[in-house]
Amino acid sequence: MPGVRLLVGTRKGAFILTSDADRKKWDVCGPHFGGWEIFHMKGSPLNPDRLYASQSSGWFGQILQRSNDGGKTWEPVDNTFAYKGETATHQWYDGSQHPWDFKRVWHLEPSLTEPDTVYAGVEDAALFRSTDGGISWHELDGLRGHDTGPSWQPGAGGMCLHTILQDPTNPLRIFIAISAAGAFRTDDGGKTWKPINRGLRSEFMPNPTAEVGHCVHRIALHPSRPTTLFMQKHWDVMRSDDAGDTWHEVSGNLPTDFGFPIDVHAHEPETVYVVPIKSDSEHYPPDGKLRVYRSRTGGHEWEALTNGLPQSDCYVNVLRDAMAVDSLDSCGVYFGTTGGQVYGSADSGDNWMPIVRDLPAVLSVEVQTLQ
Repeated sequence: MPGVRLLVGTRKGAFILTSDADRKKWDVCGPHFGGWEIFHMKGSPLNPDRLYASQSSGWFGQILQRSNDGGKTWEPVDNTFAYKGETATHQWYDGSQHPWDFKRVWHLEPSLTEPDTVYAGVEDAALFRSTDGGISWHELDGLRGHDTGPSWQPGAGGMCLHTILQDPTNPLRIFIAISAAGAFRTDDGGKTWKPINRGLRSEFMPNPTAEVGHCVHRIALHPSRPTTLFMQKHWDVMRSDDAGDTWHEVSGNLPTDFGFPIDVHAHEPETVYVVPIKSDSEHYPPDGKLRVYRSRTGGHEWEALTNGLPQSDCYVNVLRDAMAVDSLDSCGVYFGTTGGQVYGSADSGDNWMPIVRDLPAVLSVEVQTLQ
């Protein structure tokens, strides 16, 4: 029977929420890895039982976990880490004989075509790939070795590679985003990379239209139109219709164009969702009203979605990886907050309900549609 599984990463553990196709009643399982920061969890699109999780702490370091039974049991799989009992250092081998220090794995992205291939974006910004289910890793060093690399700078959250998008029609094309460097694209499977930031403008930079240096918060695409990209950056919601070669602003009538997440409806490529927050220094909803905004026209014209969401005294944030959509009819939309709430809508955002409250601060929300 069709259903939905939500993978929720928090500051103090991972939670798995499941429901049937009605998406009215939810079972909550967790915390897995209680007390650990789970920065991201993601399931394989080829095997619903294969899950990956980024587990870390400032004391013990970084561990990657894998489940082969939908999250019932887990095992650490990254044997290229330097283990001491159940702990690991912040080191990852980059293809040489020497480990490379980094802070954490921000994002895990299983392959659309290869069941044991998974990508990892890390801080400081670099991209790694595993072809054996996360056991061993190799850096796609053409990215970190790009000519612009020395000019990359960290955003407020660190110099993180936080977005990895695969083109479902072209396995050699991958889009990534780095805060604060910008968006990049490879058309040869990661050997070479091209900055794709033309049209972006960032007033905090010495050259506001520079090739790199932009603080991109998130990019999204619809699988049926992989050359159309949507971006939430540090100020401005942007759109590209040529695979990122050029961008134009589509913030339109949003109350503020600052935010972190952006996502696209599963069945409507021109329907886009964002969650505006007040400013880059005030990370909470304008007027204390939690509102998801939806555009059915691919930008410019936006409507506030509020039914079931708190409309007074709400001062939470929604982080860049904390929104996801399912592929059921009608499309479900989900997001988690830094206040520990996870909200869901089973009707494309028209009506919302709290799925669970009082979790630790939510860092990421991913969804699996189960058949």
